[in-house]
Parts: sequence; structure tokens; C-alpha cells
Amino acid sequence: MTPEQQLEILKRGAAEIITEEELLAKLRKGRPLRIKLGLDPSVPDIHLGHAVVLRKLRQFQDLGHEVIIVIGDFTAMIGDPSGRIETRPQLSPEQVKENAKTYFDQYTRILDPSRTRVVFNSQWLGPLTFQEVIGLASKVTVARILERDDFSERMRQGLPLHLHEILYPLCQAYDSVALEADVEMGGTDQKFNNLMGRDLQREFGQEPQVVFLMPILVGLDGQQKMSKSLGNYIGIAEPPEEMFGKVMSLPDDLMVQYFVLCTDVPMEEVQAIDQGLKEGTLHPRDIKRRLAREIVTIYHGKAAATAAEEAFDRVFVAKELPEQVPEVLLEADDLEGGRIWIVKLLVLAGLVESNSEAKRLISQGGVSVDGRRITDIDTDLVVTDGMVVRVGKRRFARIRLT
Repeated sequence: MTPEQQLEILKRGAAEIITEEELLAKLRKGRPLRIKLGLDPSVPDIHLGHAVVLRKLRQFQDLGHEVIIVIGDFTAMIGDPSGRIETRPQLSPEQVKENAKTYFDQYTRILDPSRTRVVFNSQWLGPLTFQEVIGLASKVTVARILERDDFSERMRQGLPLHLHEILYPLCQAYDSVALEADVEMGGTDQKFNNLMGRDLQREFGQEPQVVFLMPILVGLDGQQKMSKSLGNYIGIAEPPEEMFGKVMSLPDDLMVQYFVLCTDVPMEEVQAIDQGLKEGTLHPRDIKRRLAREIVTIYHGKAAATAAEEAFDRVFVAKELPEQVPEVLLEADDLEGGRIWIVKLLVLAGLVESNSEAKRLISQGGVSVDGRRITDIDTDLVVTDGMVVRVGKRRFARIRLT
């Protein structure tokens, strides 16, 4: 495949490439390029938002290039300040190590492990002496650092900006120097950090990396970026039925973006889908089903996608229970006179993570027991063996008594 053909494939969905001309020149060198992605293991789960960049990395791999995943075990102890108006809590080495362990199983669902090199930036950042850190810091001006919108906004508002946060982009930039990266991948929120890598490589006499930025995927709420903390995410390791159901809850106006960034459907077909939706010749419900099948197939296979769609129809179209409802065993000590507080029941059944979440869902009308909606957070239920508790659209539990 010619360099020009490679570039055309790689441009799909890209938000910005700095610069296309430099990338094409690198592709024309006829050697595998070193494509770098830094992952700070601050959360244990990878979702479709992360997968947007990982899938672009897979395209580079399929074109014969080398992917280097930089696990930011050192920088995670600083905390990426990108887009933050407050200092990010610093993680302990134990937290970082635990989160990093889960990454391999998840990103290999997308990347080819045989063509993926994994490194930890503590390998080169940890041994730096304080004198070397001073030397590194001398290559960047304070004015350059304060060009970051989030840093300048904090200064404007009089909010704290700590010295270790200022060092974060410098540390991430030094990763590119240590690896002599040809290309650095990231979301648009990483633009400043990645451009800093270009600057620092020049200071060290290296050819500057190309910065390849992908869009930030909007989450299921249709408003904010996909984030586990916001609850608007689809995890790539989630069960097929959960994944299918979440895609079906996606706002209609995000479907085309998801086709472009989250599937392998050819762009000509995506454009035809977009046109059909605009003209009203295609029904959004049918297109969303197609989208859900495509996404589930990528992470679980075609058979799982078919089964997930059937399960979705059983619950949401035929209004039946899922074929398999998780059973939860209640002990006698959990009950008082055969009754239980609805909030306590939801927590014990593992349907919510906290009392506050349970109260919120009950107040919003998202909880039912044997088909009867519960809206009073003070409800005490008479517990019967086999009763089914439902939270939201996709969470079920069958209660069993000892």
C-alpha cells in the first residue's frame, strides 16, 4: 500500500493531524513508524471513548507500524491535570499497579498483542536525578506552560496550581524523547501535552513527532464526554447484553459519530446512513440496532451480538424477563419480620453501589419489584422467595431466601 493510501485510511475520524505533510513524509521513509500512546492507569476500566484512539492504533498496526503503549505508572502518581480546574488526587503506587494490571486484558481486545510493545515510564522518569530534572525544566518556559487553557483559567480564577502539575506535561513529553516516537496518539484534550513532546524532541535534536488527535467521544447522555465517573459510558469488557442495551439508549444524533469512531463500517456506507437519516428514508431505530450489533460484534463476536439483540427484544419489546436473571441469596439476619427496606435490598442485591444511588433511582421511578414501581424511598417490602427486582432498564435480580 502506498504512503498516500495509508494516509487516506488513517485520516478516517481524525480530529487533527499536526501535520499531514509530516506524517506523509514519515510514511514515505519505508520503515515501520513508532506510534506512541500514553495511558495513565488512573481508572481500571477502558470504555468506548478510550477505544477510539486504540482502534486508530490498530489501523497503524494493520499497516505494518509499531505500537508502543506507555503505561504512565510514574505520571499517574502526579495526575493528568488536562481539563481540570482542581488538582487531581495523586494515586499511590499500589493503586497504579492494580489498575495497570487490568489494562492488558482490555486493550488486547482491540490491539494485536504480538505487535504491541508495552513500557512503563517509570523506567526512564524514575532514575532521573534532581539535577537532570532541573536540566529538563530549563528547556521549557513558564510562559509556554501557562498557554494551557486549564492552567491559565485556574490562574485567572485564583485557584491553586501546584508545581507538580506544571511538571506533568514535561514528563509526558520526555516519554516521546525516551522512545524517539514518530507519532503520538491522543484525544483532543491531550493536544498541549503532545505538542510539548514535539518541542522537547527538537530540544534533544530529534525529528519532532507527528501529533495525531482523535475526537472526544460524547457519552450516552448526549452532552458530556464518555466517562465512568459520569455513568455515561460503555465499557469494552461489559457483557454483550449490557453493551447492546446501552447502545440502544444512545441519542439518535450521535449514531453517525459512533459509526465513524466505533465501528469498521465503510465510510461510503456511513455516509449513506447519514443521508438516509436526514432524508427520513431510514428509521433511527433500525440504524441503532445495526450500530449495536456492529459494536457488540467487535468485542464479543457475531453470535453474542445476535443473542444480545434477542435478549433486548425479549425485555424491551415483548416485556419479558431476561432468560438468565442473577439470583441473590438473602439471609434471615437481613430481614426484620420478613420485611426489608427497599434501599437496603438494592444494595445487598448488588444493583446499586450506595444508598444514595438507590434513593436517587427510586425517586426517579427507576425501581420496580415484580413489575410494581416503587417511588417511596422509605418503602419496607415483604420479601417473597423468587421475587424479581429491577433497576433501570437492564439490571435485574431474583431474590432467594435461605
